[in-house]
Amino acid sequence: MRRNRLGSSAVEVTELSFGAAAIGNLFTVVEPARAAAAVGTAWDEGIRYFDTAPHYGLGLSERRLGEALRGRPRDSYTLSTKVGRVLDPLPAGATGSANGSDVLSEGFAVPATHRRRWDFSADGVHRSIEDSLERLGTDRIDIAYLHDPDDHAEAAFHEAYPALEKLRAQGVVGAIGAGMNQTAMLTRFLRDTDVDVVLCAGRYTLLDQSALTELLPEAAARGRSVVVGGVFNSGLLADPRPGATYDYAAAPLSLLDRALRIKAVTEGHGVPLRAAALHYPLAHPAVAGVLVGTRSPDEVRDAAALLRREIPDELWAELRAEGLLTENGH
Repeated sequence: MRRNRLGSSAVEVTELSFGAAAIGNLFTVVEPARAAAAVGTAWDEGIRYFDTAPHYGLGLSERRLGEALRGRPRDSYTLSTKVGRVLDPLPAGATGSANGSDVLSEGFAVPATHRRRWDFSADGVHRSIEDSLERLGTDRIDIAYLHDPDDHAEAAFHEAYPALEKLRAQGVVGAIGAGMNQTAMLTRFLRDTDVDVVLCAGRYTLLDQSALTELLPEAAARGRSVVVGGVFNSGLLADPRPGATYDYAAAPLSLLDRALRIKAVTEGHGVPLRAAALHYPLAHPAVAGVLVGTRSPDEVRDAAALLRREIPDELWAELRAEGLLTENGH
């Protein structure tokens, strides 16, 4: 699988990366053996970039990912995690328990053993990195992202970012960036800081090309990289039907109609909609890879197979002609 370098750093990512939120029991419990098998299948498919965060399952995702990667040559894969939320232990007796139907902790079916606390201070960044290193069982993190700093801009730019910059200079992390579901602040990071990469979720897809306005041109002009997440917009581009979700809420009828029109075009060229959605961001020169969350070996194999599909140029041309893609989009 092709690898791309992030900005001017020495860190590389594969075009397809393993998003480990799901193996942190996102929405439903994932059995430990299934989580480990998903990571193992990703390895077998050539995926060498794995992304996680303390937020995902109150550290469960980091622990599972670290255990599954243990024994793999450390220089052969890229590992990213995030800062901005620290995990404070709850007093004994204040915890809950998770089962297959309970979502107990901000979308993750895990026992509520800890409380997430926003912390974009320099001390918070150092503590978060130290805790993540311990949970992952590794001596370094290849990419550290500021995680969802939307409501914490002052601290993120003036405290957390400088702390990450120092950690990069010390070699504790290889590359630094920010990960968000919006483009405005990510563009500011590209303009006002020396980040290597930004992780943009849901804003450069077949349904939402808002990253083309400023974010992607800015990244390209400055030689920085973008990793794109949320290529299926939380479900609508995977299976457009009544009741499908868009950005984790019920999709408006206008967006459902647009998704169905896009699907008709892709299938007219013999291409599943999901394959087109996965390939679309990769054509932009600033995009280093796409991040897909998977919770089982079958889902990993499916994503890898979609990436291997050939997408005819005529498909993109028809989408533009139908007004379903912006002219400068692909």
